[in-house]
Amino acid sequence: MTKAKVVQFRRGRKTVTERHFLIEIEGVNKREDTVKFIGKEVSWKTPSGKEIKGVIAAPHGNKGVVRAIFEKGLPGQAISTQIEIQ
Repeated sequence: MTKAKVVQFRRGRKTVTERHFLIEIEGVNKREDTVKFIGKEVSWKTPSGKEIKGVIAAPHGNKGVVRAIFEKGLPGQAISTQIEIQ
């Protein structure tokens, strides 16, 4: 398992995509390094112990950030918390 951090919702100037999140993976600093993570499952644990699962869809930018699509949206408290990549 790899540790990562939820950075932000995927958003534009006037829109927010609720199920898409930007994730920063530990030790990954380049776009080329993110290719091996595409298609892997991610899971975020709620404080009550439930898991919300998603899949890494694509790289986002050139600094090693990836975009993950979750089965249902994460709460705002998920931002800046740890997430696991299987």
